[in-house]
Amino acid sequence: MNIEIKAVHFTLDDETREYLDRKMTRIHNAENMIVDLRFTLTRGKDFEAEVTGNLRWGLSIHLKENDFDLNPAIDKLMDRLEAKITKEKEKVKEKR
Repeated sequence: MNIEIKAVHFTLDDETREYLDRKMTRIHNAENMIVDLRFTLTRGKDFEAEVTGNLRWGLSIHLKENDFDLNPAIDKLMDRLEAKITKEKEKVKEKR
């Protein structure tokens, strides 16, 4: 699984990168199903966290969350990403 993290309008510090890495452990059970994940963290009036990912069976997903602070935005995004991956895994299992 390839992971790319990009910060827009601010500098991404090591602490935030480590926080995101810790949150990635929530989806470790689906690592073999994910081809790549591209995170974009943007600072404007509030923080916007986006992820675009490609799954092994050709599905592309895109999720976006906003919050006044970066860490809660990342938390919300990871909650949605985990739910989306679980849902897609179940769909694939049903087809088999």
